[in-house]
Amino acid sequence: MESLRGHLLIASPAIHDPHFRQTVVLLAEHTQDGAMGVILNRVTEAMVGETIPDLAALTGAGASVHVGGPVGEEGITVLARFHEPERAALLVHEDVGFIAAGDEDPAALADAVDRARIFVGHAGWGPGQLEEELDEESWIVGQPELEDLFSADPTGLWAHVLRRMGGAYALVATMPADPSSN
Repeated sequence: MESLRGHLLIASPAIHDPHFRQTVVLLAEHTQDGAMGVILNRVTEAMVGETIPDLAALTGAGASVHVGGPVGEEGITVLARFHEPERAALLVHEDVGFIAAGDEDPAALADAVDRARIFVGHAGWGPGQLEEELDEESWIVGQPELEDLFSADPTGLWAHVLRRMGGAYALVATMPADPSSN
């Protein structure tokens, strides 16, 4: 099994689960024991400064909180681009990685971070589960670009990534969220 750590999982039209329909997931880990990632394109109306003020030093108080996935919804995950990559708990793409919860005071870490995004919950797969979903063509695997990870338009990310991939993927990008309304 080749690890897909650091890759994007782009939901194919075969996914009907509302938690994952038209999502783009950044895989943080992928081993024989399972996989874990965060959904990059699910934004809440909650602001970091109002809901998680301790992390506002990393993102700014007005930054939106994102839904990382339906697992561990009480947990917080921080994805960041680092000036000092060695301070990341886990690197997944060049100088982008995750901050370990509770390891360091966020205000002290703010100088090491170029930008950050806060996620509540994560996406998770048990042993072999992601491989089964890939065999069923539920997911399209892609390479991330830095701007995908911190997109200014997260709700348009699914279509953007598919258009960039070109060919048949660009056609898929034109599908409405609910094809029955077409």
